[in-house]
Amino acid sequence: MAGTIFSIPAGPAKSRFAVDEFRGVNFTDTPGLVDKTRSPDAPNMIRDVPGKVRKCMGYERMAEYDGRINGYHERRGDAMGLIHAGGKLYKGDTALYDGMADARSRSWQMGGKLYIQDGKALLVYDGTRVKKASEGAYIPTLTIAKSPAGGGEEYEALNLLQPAFRELFAADGTAKSYQLSFGGLDDTAVKCWLLVGEGNWQEKKEGTDFSVNRATGTVTFTQAPGKSPITGEDNVKIEACRTVQGYAERINRCTLGILFGVNGNADRLFVSGNPDGAYINYDWYSGQNDPTYWPDTAYATVGAANSAVMGYTVINNYLAAIKDDREPERNIVIRQGNLVDNEPAFPVYNTLQGPGAVAPWSSAYLKTEPLFLTNLGVYAVTTSDISGEKYSQNRSYYLDGKLRTEPGLQNAFGFVHNDLYWLCINGSAYILDGMQPLNTDRSAPYSTRQYAGFYRTNLPARVMWEKDGRLWFGSENGRVYRFYADTAAPGSYNDDGEAIDAYWTTGYIYGSEFERNKIFRRISVLVDSLPVSSVELQARRKGAWETVFRESVGTRYRSWMHTAWSKWTWRTDETPKTLTRKAKIKKADKAQYRFRNAELNEPFGILQYACEYTTGSYHKG
Repeated sequence: MAGTIFSIPAGPAKSRFAVDEFRGVNFTDTPGLVDKTRSPDAPNMIRDVPGKVRKCMGYERMAEYDGRINGYHERRGDAMGLIHAGGKLYKGDTALYDGMADARSRSWQMGGKLYIQDGKALLVYDGTRVKKASEGAYIPTLTIAKSPAGGGEEYEALNLLQPAFRELFAADGTAKSYQLSFGGLDDTAVKCWLLVGEGNWQEKKEGTDFSVNRATGTVTFTQAPGKSPITGEDNVKIEACRTVQGYAERINRCTLGILFGVNGNADRLFVSGNPDGAYINYDWYSGQNDPTYWPDTAYATVGAANSAVMGYTVINNYLAAIKDDREPERNIVIRQGNLVDNEPAFPVYNTLQGPGAVAPWSSAYLKTEPLFLTNLGVYAVTTSDISGEKYSQNRSYYLDGKLRTEPGLQNAFGFVHNDLYWLCINGSAYILDGMQPLNTDRSAPYSTRQYAGFYRTNLPARVMWEKDGRLWFGSENGRVYRFYADTAAPGSYNDDGEAIDAYWTTGYIYGSEFERNKIFRRISVLVDSLPVSSVELQARRKGAWETVFRESVGTRYRSWMHTAWSKWTWRTDETPKTLTRKAKIKKADKAQYRFRNAELNEPFGILQYACEYTTGSYHKG
């Protein structure tokens, strides 16, 4: 049959599925609903540049102490900060103070001094010595222009932190007895001074120049003080002590604080978090620029008595006190600072409804947004909320599916470094990326915003801090660690000597026709070219992960600075590397792949991936 032409049927058309953006994990939706730019499981992968991911850098051990790490405190200008470990405060290896609470601590600087709060005693550090703030605390002058018999003009309030007070009298030249505002004085020696000239006070001695009736608060001079040598000025100054049980503990037992003041100035220290049931909704504020002065009149009750203050944040010029979820009608109390009759006042401006905070150590600012942890996830309060009635600004949707199942959420610790919010809990970290706000519509409310999320394992961080631009953390077992900073150095990719297992798992790949069988034939991945790197590709077949290939030579290039001799290559091409391999998955309605690097001291980055498949008959299950 010469001349007969045979027709060869064409093979099934090839299709391509490709991804060139990576926007973090999605722990909340089922894998079948996970957008192709996100991963249902990607431990230890982090944003490189927006849209690209790489292996997380590791950390190195820097110090070890006898006691869990509770905080780091640094005074501006000091070369070395202080480590709070167990019940001690260390500068390097030297313990500067012993007797702190074995609990997390906070600090604030005002002037040249650092004030440290641990829930046991407010401390002050001047660069040399650490002492209780009550030692040498401000002594208020209660009254001025007072006659010997009493009266006068109220001037300052008692200091909660210490029992001493002063009063100024105008002597009439005849009276010997001077009546203080309080009786029941302490046994502490009473001090007296007489004005003998401009700015010149002469001290008198108890038992010689005067006597004291401590029960009545009466000071009697052996000789009546004369009239003031300066017309119109008080000339008798008396200092006494009167301890009120529990006054100092109101301040010392606080565990929360923030700097705030009139017109939003950061010139007063506000504190709360006293665990005493009578004070869980109280806060107190210090004198202006002086956290050793706590007027007994400078306090407020914040919302209902059964609901505790859990944290603070400043929004524009407003102070927001964040409460727990026992008061759903007033979760956030917003105040402003004003001068009323030349005195500071902080009236309530508004209250907001929303999820209550659960972790007092979770608050931190990401970009300009204050974040805090609730039972529903990480929430924000925005400037648009201030004048409203409610807030509903969830920022962690993509992490919530896993985050909300963590036990002990109240122990979570939040910290922001380089536009990343780290929420550390149970040896892991949930990370929100401030450089990748997702689902943001300029015409829609802020509640549409979610941040790209990442997940870090093997991170025993109890507290975190920043020093010299580097991220540090302290652990429960007393160790201090510092994260590596050089992304190109192979030595940056270990956790205290241990390999970091990092991988990116794709969502389910159904192609354009989910109902049909496919033959997935090839997988390609574009990886970052690095001096030392490798990639392991795994495919999921019938529910089990199988290794398709490992590639180490083709992902590397020669670098005299960074290449390890055991992994030497003569390749000089520094451009990204395309790897394509056969990876057949037959008669399946979907495929799933994983790109992995679990090698010690190897960086790893993914730029794109694609798979090739053909479509066949309907899938019957």
